Amino acid sequence: MPSEAASSVPRMGSFKRALLGYRREDVDAAISACDERIVALERDAEDAEVRARIATEATERAEQELSSLSGMVIEREREIRNLGELLREANARHDRSISSLESTAGRLEEIQAQARGQATRIRMKALREAVEVSRRTQELTDAHAPGANGASSEVAPTGDSGFDPAGIFEGLVRLEVGPLGDFSQLVGFEDAIVRLGASEISVERFSEGRATLSMNLDEPIELLRELEESAPFEFNVRRTRGDNLILDVDEDQGPEQRAA
Repeated sequence: MPSEAASSVPRMGSFKRALLGYRREDVDAAISACDERIVALERDAEDAEVRARIATEATERAEQELSSLSGMVIEREREIRNLGELLREANARHDRSISSLESTAGRLEEIQAQARGQATRIRMKALREAVEVSRRTQELTDAHAPGANGASSEVAPTGDSGFDPAGIFEGLVRLEVGPLGDFSQLVGFEDAIVRLGASEISVERFSEGRATLSMNLDEPIELLRELEESAPFEFNVRRTRGDNLILDVDEDQGPEQRAA
């Protein structure tokens, strides 16, 4: 155990003795020095108590600040976790939306293809009915016409007239194509024309496997060359005169090509 600080009070043995005991002056001086030392120690104790109280208050404030900072850190971590969950949910919703849009776009393309096919079927039915009515009307007219001999008025097709395989077409174009083996060939041919950028496409006539279409080309295009690459069947150009084209489907190609 460490020794105590050296005392400033003189030892009893250091007092000089008098006739009836110790000298009063020495005793009074020793008592006075002891009182001064006690006062100094009390003052030091008060200062130490004040410093201890200040240190305690500072420690309490530091603990409060530390507790507050800990709470803030915990709250921020909770917010970060919530934001992470919200971000994952948003990404999942975005992925689902993209998948839904892709599915919807595919469905719309199917509906558009079905609509084009249905429109073509309706036009073909109307044309067949119109052709039948026209045929019957012509028969009735021929039957009542004097001197009718039943001669056909159909003009045989002429050969190629100035055909240029690199010809540029623009504006209104009328095109006859056939013979077509089935309905899918006409729909495929119409889709090929749509892909070339044509607009206002209509089937004006369909009879005996041959179809007459009209279209509008907004920009100049090598129509025949483009059709050779995109049409669902091979064909030969019988005649090109002005903006009127006659195409003959190659009947020697296989059934796979004819049904493409």
